[in-house]
Amino acid sequence: MKLHANINTTLNAVTAYGPGFVDVNKVRYETAVCFGPEGDVAVWPVRDAAEITTDLLRRACRIEKKTSNPLDFLQSEESALRVPAPDTPEILLIGTGKKQFMVNREILKPLLTLGIGVECMTTGAAARTYNVLMHEGRRVIAALLIEEL
Repeated sequence: MKLHANINTTLNAVTAYGPGFVDVNKVRYETAVCFGPEGDVAVWPVRDAAEITTDLLRRACRIEKKTSNPLDFLQSEESALRVPAPDTPEILLIGTGKKQFMVNREILKPLLTLGIGVECMTTGAAARTYNVLMHEGRRVIAALLIEEL
């Protein structure tokens, strides 16, 4: 049964995953990666879900901090983030490896404040969910850790 009538082959899709790897567009990665439907697949410098920080999530979502201002200390961390308008993701899917790991809400708070939904799940579940959301035209980002061998 055909699930997706019109598949756009120019979009980044997870084509395979397993212990020690994830394939995006049939290119094998043996390290954690983050990507959206368009653009480059970037290496994500995380080996274990417990290492995830707000800055690493911000990097995965391609959200830049504002340029330095002498009065920045007066602002909260959430207001110090600048989100590029059309590229703002609706949701960030974090694949935490073979086992689900719930990232601390304080780490997620800056993204949640910006209206970005964050879901933590196994890497396999995140890969499958990403493909479905991406094919629906949603603005989704996947940050996938590699399942251990």
